[in-house]
Amino acid sequence: MSRGRDYEDFTVGDVYQHRPGRTLNETDNTWFTLLTMNNHPLHFDHAYAAKTEFGRPVVNSCLTLAIVTGMSVDDVSYRAIGNLGWDKVRLTAPVFAGDTLYAESEVLAKRESKSRRNQGVVTVRTRGLKADGTEFMSFERTVLVPRRGHGTGT
Repeated sequence: MSRGRDYEDFTVGDVYQHRPGRTLNETDNTWFTLLTMNNHPLHFDHAYAAKTEFGRPVVNSCLTLAIVTGMSVDDVSYRAIGNLGWDKVRLTAPVFAGDTLYAESEVLAKRESKSRRNQGVVTVRTRGLKADGTEFMSFERTVLVPRRGHGTGT
């Protein structure tokens, strides 16, 4: 059985609910922060974070971007040749250890590739949502996907 979507499977206006969700923990945040060499104390220094408006460490926003993008892969880019770009990334609410994250994507546009006749370009808007429905992130992502019968594994 083939996974993912070919160009023909995308319809402008369709919305995909990405599941399962993911509950973040302090270790996720600490490891990602150390791995990426982001040494801002807001992400791992509880004493420092306690003095901020948040009162506690905030999860690294690059981690939430990576997780939300990952959640969308099965529905948006599992069969993609590659990502062409992320645009309009907006961080609209803080994320904390213990928050459960979900995501959804809406197909905004699609067009046949001008230079690759067996491929198409699809753009989606993805929203990151906490379990209580609070949107914490949104972005647009454009991917290059094969036309039916022209991808790997077909």
